[in-house]
Amino acid sequence: MLEKPQLLRTDELLTAVVHLIVPRTEISTVMGPAITEILSVLAAQEAAIIGPCFSYHRQRPTDIFNFEVGFPVINAITPVGRVKMSKLPAANIVRTTYRGSYEELGTAWWEFCSWIEAEGLKPQESLWETYIFGPESSADSAKWRTELNRPLLV
Repeated sequence: MLEKPQLLRTDELLTAVVHLIVPRTEISTVMGPAITEILSVLAAQEAAIIGPCFSYHRQRPTDIFNFEVGFPVINAITPVGRVKMSKLPAANIVRTTYRGSYEELGTAWWEFCSWIEAEGLKPQESLWETYIFGPESSADSAKWRTELNRPLLV
């Protein structure tokens, strides 16, 4: 289920991320270890996380997902292993919140992108998801919340 989309302006956010390129079918097996790796590096460097986990795609995903998973942070960290610094862009975006399981995110994105097109908005190729409330918070996927963000062409 999608909430009513909103037009917003985001500020650039400094992030600590792991860059992944994997087939769509492997997402569920690579996300957890990448998140654990990032959290370990951030804890070791006493870095302050200032927001929830996200995944940022510079291009709309196909059968291959080429993306960054990470967390917004206050200050830069020293890269370790796969963990490096990046940024979420400052952008004019359209955002909605999806309620439900991660298995249905593809359908939620399809509905959201259809709404964007019907409204005559012109999206950029990039997009990101922010995992507001998920399996770490509740076993009931009906309670999970994921923000869907699509930057717009100016």
